[in-house]
Amino acid sequence: MAKQKTAFVCIECGAEYSKWQGQCAACKQWNTVQEVRLGAATSRTPATAARTGFAGGLSHKVQDLSEIGLQDLPRFSTTFNEFDRVLGGGLVPGSAVLLGGHPGAGKSTLLLQTACKLAQLMKVLYVTGEESLQQVALRAQRLGLPTQGLKMLAETSVENLLAVAEVEKPQVLIVDSIQTMQLEDLQSAPGGVAQVRESAAYLIRFAKQTHTVLFLVGHVTKDGSLAGPKVLEHMIDASLLLEGDGDSRFRTLRGQKNRFGAVNELGVFAMLETGLKEVKNPSAIFLSRDDEPAAGSVVMATWEGTRPLLVEVQALVDESALGNPRRVAVGLDTNRLSLLLAVLHRHGGIFTGDQDVFLNVVGGVKVLETGADLAALMAIVSSLRNQPLPHELMVIGEVGLSGEIRPVPSGQERIKEAAKHGFRKAIVPKGNVPRETLPGMEVIGVTRLSEALEAL
Repeated sequence: MAKQKTAFVCIECGAEYSKWQGQCAACKQWNTVQEVRLGAATSRTPATAARTGFAGGLSHKVQDLSEIGLQDLPRFSTTFNEFDRVLGGGLVPGSAVLLGGHPGAGKSTLLLQTACKLAQLMKVLYVTGEESLQQVALRAQRLGLPTQGLKMLAETSVENLLAVAEVEKPQVLIVDSIQTMQLEDLQSAPGGVAQVRESAAYLIRFAKQTHTVLFLVGHVTKDGSLAGPKVLEHMIDASLLLEGDGDSRFRTLRGQKNRFGAVNELGVFAMLETGLKEVKNPSAIFLSRDDEPAAGSVVMATWEGTRPLLVEVQALVDESALGNPRRVAVGLDTNRLSLLLAVLHRHGGIFTGDQDVFLNVVGGVKVLETGADLAALMAIVSSLRNQPLPHELMVIGEVGLSGEIRPVPSGQERIKEAAKHGFRKAIVPKGNVPRETLPGMEVIGVTRLSEALEAL
């Protein structure tokens, strides 16, 4: 019997150590080093999964960059325009896509809908390791999906899975989920660092060698990051995250990594009784506001991937009964909120040190850019003064520490998007003012925070 070997691997960055330690020396994270049992390789290792590199093969011949032939691999649609947008225009043969999300977000539903529709056009193999085939069939029947042509397999062994895939030769392979897959050569439990890493490596090699589109479903941790070793995110071509609260019917699909398209692209879906339905005009659903203007509410245009998105920013400022007033931001960075309040006091003359400040982006959208700074301050001032802002007002701009208003990328496209939805007034950085006047739109360019407050 072969002697068992053990190694200690960091689940965050993949660094290996000869013994356990509390802190990883590579990524400086605590309590992330776990023991992994490694088994000797056996003759049952799939031939297609030989260690020839994640890209499916390593060439030992040195070539000039100009001599390398470029094979045109045409993309094909997932049948969802929002899904195609996040992927950069569709699926690329031989690509490996990791789809993550919280339990109940709709990962399996989205992939099942995609698989059933693609199965009418090409060979698709859906491998489930968490559910039985009857459970998947019941979901497909409940959603009213076409079930003819979709090949199903309930399997957790990577060796058996690849043996079936070599016979079926699917163009699209879906594995739900990677945490349930295991290699018989490794003695560790499924979901461990070694099993997830090696199972994904074998599947990715098969996809690269056979030009098969590979979908891997991944779990997420409590903080929203993908579970498993960090090296898994380096192996795949695209990493997508499906987000959405349980009390909201809207789901957002965000691209965190994409070798074939733009990063941070956003796709919006609505969860209905018939499954996920794409939202073709996301700005309209996030702007369902009351007819009467309310204090502390303003609309901003954020930039998501390759398109603008109009969202409503709400603020509530109230007198604090605590010695340390609260600063709460949902959908925005809380540390950024504290910074903006300091700038508002220093360069705007408005003191909020004795007030509780709550900030929220309506619809569950997360705004990750600094272009929301000016809109957040306008909403805070509106709530503090109990002065409603005009319904047709749109605000964008980055606020610097010295009180200057900095331009934002793609500012003119954001203004045009607001004009398309009926907005008649915009407060923007002076550098983003369009050269040509937009019909029916009054654009006010500002360079300082004090100018923006005077324009209210």
